[in-house]
Amino acid sequence: MPMLEVRNVESYYGPIMAIRGVSIDVDEGNIVTLLGANGAGKTTVLKTISGALDPQKGSVSFEATDVTGLEPDILARRGVAHVPEGREVFPFLSTEENLRMGAYTQRGSDLGEDLETVYGYFPQLREHRKLAAGFLSGGQQQMLAIGRALMLRPKVMLLDEPSLGLAPRLVHEISEIIVRLNEEQEVTVLLVEQNAKMALGIARYGYIMESGRVVMEDTTERLSQSTDVQEFYLGMKAGGVRGRRRWKKRKTWR
Repeated sequence: MPMLEVRNVESYYGPIMAIRGVSIDVDEGNIVTLLGANGAGKTTVLKTISGALDPQKGSVSFEATDVTGLEPDILARRGVAHVPEGREVFPFLSTEENLRMGAYTQRGSDLGEDLETVYGYFPQLREHRKLAAGFLSGGQQQMLAIGRALMLRPKVMLLDEPSLGLAPRLVHEISEIIVRLNEEQEVTVLLVEQNAKMALGIARYGYIMESGRVVMEDTTERLSQSTDVQEFYLGMKAGGVRGRRRWKKRKTWR
């Protein structure tokens, strides 16, 4: 049975349906990716899973327990860590204070070991541990956001656009760290990305979303070989289509 199950979920922003009938599985120990353009509903799926948004229909199960509609702090205590798009660090707190804020579910315990674990993955955070987080670079703030989630000792980590706005070198560095966390800390990962090349390179299974629904799913190896994925998400042109207007080509999943 999957660690995380989303079944026929519909979520709304006011009267606007953001996701419609979405179902996904995330197996324990896996890296699964959600791909899609802006507005496809990827972020809404993560918010619904983490409890930041209540679904109107459908269910969310974690470790075979129905957690639909539970508050985010309860889900965090159960091991669900959400790293939102835009990093959302506390800018006036120091780097280390930000990390300690991530460990609020472990009050009363010695956090030294957890801090050392985070600093082991992100040496730059150790160097800037006394610096206000608002003065960190974009890449360092992304590292801080992931490190803060790691302080929860999560079972599953929901990562929303971790490569957004980063230079290619930093994208590569972040992707390597995600793989290391998955392998070394045994953290299951649900990764939302517009950088399809990065996501397909590290995930094992993927879902493609469009207009609030899942339109395709498969192993990332097979998705990478799909003509639609290659053209619409990897920017690769098939032979013999020179001069054809991209927006006039219909995707086969429609």
